[in-house]
Amino acid sequence: MQNTTKLIQIKILHTIIWLFFNVVLGYMAYAVIVNRIDQFVWIGIGLIILEGVVLLIFNKMCPLTLVARQYSDSTKDNFDIYLPNWLAKYNKLIYTTIFIFIVLGVIYRFFSSTE
Repeated sequence: MQNTTKLIQIKILHTIIWLFFNVVLGYMAYAVIVNRIDQFVWIGIGLIILEGVVLLIFNKMCPLTLVARQYSDSTKDNFDIYLPNWLAKYNKLIYTTIFIFIVLGVIYRFFSSTE
């Protein structure tokens, strides 16, 4: 298989995983807003933490980025995913911030519902 084809496959997979985590974060944010903290919120928190552990293990890089690097010498931040370059560059900062606000919301909802 050609390098271009392999890179495209990695980019598609990486984008699908990114979309999945957006759905997870979106559901968690919705659950906080409507005060419906259920088992799926806790599963979502676990998935996001697991993703963070994987990124820490791989020196703040997605393992797919490391695989994609074999098929491209691009210096762009979005060489391995179908996102605008600015979003790929600040992706971790943006989504970590969103996650922190969601967790703070979950904590607030959890303790305010026990009164």
